[in-house]
Parts: sequence; C-alpha cells; structure tokens
Amino acid sequence: MFSGIVEEIGTVVEVKDSADGRSLKIASTVVVSDIAIGHSVSIGGACLTVVKFDKESFVVEAVQETLRMTTVGQLKVGSKVNLERALKFSDRLGGHLVSGHVDSLGTIHSIEEEGFSRVITFMTDRKLAPYFVEKGSVAIEGVSLTVWGLCDDAINKAGDDSFGFKVALIPHTLSVTTLGQLKLGDQVNLETDVVARYVARWLEPSLMHHKLMESDLSQIEIPAAKRL
Repeated sequence: MFSGIVEEIGTVVEVKDSADGRSLKIASTVVVSDIAIGHSVSIGGACLTVVKFDKESFVVEAVQETLRMTTVGQLKVGSKVNLERALKFSDRLGGHLVSGHVDSLGTIHSIEEEGFSRVITFMTDRKLAPYFVEKGSVAIEGVSLTVWGLCDDAINKAGDDSFGFKVALIPHTLSVTTLGQLKLGDQVNLETDVVARYVARWLEPSLMHHKLMESDLSQIEIPAAKRL
C-alpha cells in the first residue's frame, strides 16, 4: 500500500522490451536509499517490484497486462515518473490509501489557471463514475488528490461513454510531481478510492434488487376506474 505522497521524481534511463514484458531502469536518490530486492515501488501510480538496484538506480519489470492498462507502456528513456516506496505501519498517512493497482487511463480534457492553482479536467471510462464524489479522493499518476468537481454530462458528446472530473493542483504539487508537465491530450494512470470501490460492491446487490423490483412494478397493469 502507498499514501499517494510522492517522494521524488525519477528518470527512466534504460528500457528493455521482450516478449514477456518490459524492464525499466530508473535513476533515483531517495528511493534507492532504502530498498531491497522484492520491494514494491509506485511508478507513476503502478505498483512494480524491484528486481535489481545499485546506489543510483533500480530496475523493475512490467508484464504485458501492466503495459496495456497503464502509462508504463508509454515510458521511454528520459521520461520522468513519480516515485513512492511502500508504506510502513509507522508512517503518517498524508494522502489516502493507494494500492498501486491502476483502474483505468484518464485523458486530459482541459487545463485552466485559477488563482495560484491549476484546474485540470480528466475524462475516463464512465464505469468508474460510481467511485467519484466531490471532495473524495483519487490517485493520478500515483499522486493523492481531492476531486474538485464532477463534470456535467453536457461535456460529453452524444453517445460517448466517458465521464469527467476535475482536480485543482497547488504550486507545490505542480513542482514536486510530474503533474506540472501535463498537457492537453496526455494520458494518466487513475486509481479510484479503494474504500469507495468496496462500498459500491457492498451496495451492488441491494441496488440490483431495487432495480428488479422497479422493473416488476412497471409491468403491473392497473385497471382503469369504472364509472358508477
């Protein structure tokens, strides 16, 4: 588990692809100061395992599914990535509980400057909509953020199966994470709040029951009142 508080920005210095997946060598200073083989590291929000390291870098491996479902497949030599080591039980939880299991990719729809903050609108798969609430939590590229607002359906094109939400980034977040480099059309890793996912799963049978009840009631024909 992670907290979504980025420890440093790492740089990809080597990429090796094979039929089995991809290995990434990432230059680091903070993360390599206390890691071991088998440790988990959040690479832009994707939890990957350390298979090799030295004083200046570490190597992780990503399977094909990870490459398909996350931005790890888009990384190349020179790419910057948000890094965070796994939490210790004694650590402060400065953000929220983040598993490092990416739910979907999001695409930047708009960027607006508002005071000293930067408001970014992301579009993603509508199936994730039940896990978003205003002032709730979301992890974007491994960064714990607060959902600033939900987009009106008018932002979507007719028949589009997408969903939009906004976050507001303060100058500190823009300077110490890769989020400050984002531009229109960029894709990012999204992880919804794990608590929201469990609550939605817990309520699903009840909601389905209510839908079935409503469907059954709609089939009942009420006879017209007879004239006296």
